[in-house]
Amino acid sequence: MPFELPRREVVVIGAGQAGLAVTYFLQRLGLSPAHDMLTLDRGPGAGGAWQHRWSDLRIGTAHRINDLPGMSELGLSFETADRKAPAKTVVADYYARYEEHFGLQVHRPATVTSVVDERDDLVVAFTDDDGDHEVVADVVVNASGTWGSPFMPYYPGYSTFSGRHVHTADYRSAFDFAGQSVVVVGGGTSAVGFLLELERHASDLLWVSRRPVQFLAPGDDDLEGRLAAVRMQDEAAREGRPLPSIVSGTGIATTRRIAAGIDRGVLVAYPMFTRIEPEGVLLPDGTLHRADAIVWATGFRPEVRHLAPLGLREAAGGLRVRNGVSESDPRVFFAGYGPSASTIGANRAGRSVARHVVAALHRDGSRAE
Repeated sequence: MPFELPRREVVVIGAGQAGLAVTYFLQRLGLSPAHDMLTLDRGPGAGGAWQHRWSDLRIGTAHRINDLPGMSELGLSFETADRKAPAKTVVADYYARYEEHFGLQVHRPATVTSVVDERDDLVVAFTDDDGDHEVVADVVVNASGTWGSPFMPYYPGYSTFSGRHVHTADYRSAFDFAGQSVVVVGGGTSAVGFLLELERHASDLLWVSRRPVQFLAPGDDDLEGRLAAVRMQDEAAREGRPLPSIVSGTGIATTRRIAAGIDRGVLVAYPMFTRIEPEGVLLPDGTLHRADAIVWATGFRPEVRHLAPLGLREAAGGLRVRNGVSESDPRVFFAGYGPSASTIGANRAGRSVARHVVAALHRDGSRAE
């Protein structure tokens, strides 16, 4: 008798904001974390990508962190968390308590290496501390996020630089750059945060951005810009194009801390350099700006390499996703992809994706009516 692989109706890949939201709503809709679904997460602990962020990032200076669905039942909220506490510590603690309270049974650390189409089934391969494993699923929800796929734009001379290249994913502390000349690349809030931290430690700072940086007037939340950015993400996902940058369509809120940085002359973005030299970067006017390190706050791309065997990528370079469902394979769902990548979007997508998943299971007869 041939060996049968373990089976689950649903496998959720990732236990950050989006993955936990999906798992929570699937449980609310009747699926058991112990028998019907399996949530895999490669992180060493709870907290999603937040557990890997730098130590100086505080709750009060991070992007707004929205509560997980049902978190109020635990008496927890990021709105009332200590604003001076490290964001990575608070999020990891809250997420761990959330998982335990609702019995979500996240399996970690487990790295998904591939998802393969085997006739009517999807076979999810993953590795954990005990070795390599495979599980059969009726449907897969990809909530792997972006942290594992940092985006590094190419510039001539990149490999000749004698200093250090440091991406947001590798940034740990401003203390690591004490006494150094640092170039910060990027036009978003991460770049701004790095500059304000590095100001006290670096000997010299230069901020460069491909696009002009727009600082919003105090009290302006740029709702129109955010909605436009979400529409752009949604259109790209529906058409199978690479997802555009959210930052390119929105401005940066001018908090008191940021306003003070502007007044001090720290937050002044210059045009992007044209190439990288061994000693630094070459500016558009031909000036060589010497540097010891280049910090690339250039964002991330969706981490979907494990889905490559399914052949979902379009000729245009992206994935065709509509309302959280793959247009190429209706057994594959996406949470936290495109317009649902923000923390509040991930919550909404979690509810929607969970409903679509249960409906799909009923349609193919996996679940009894």
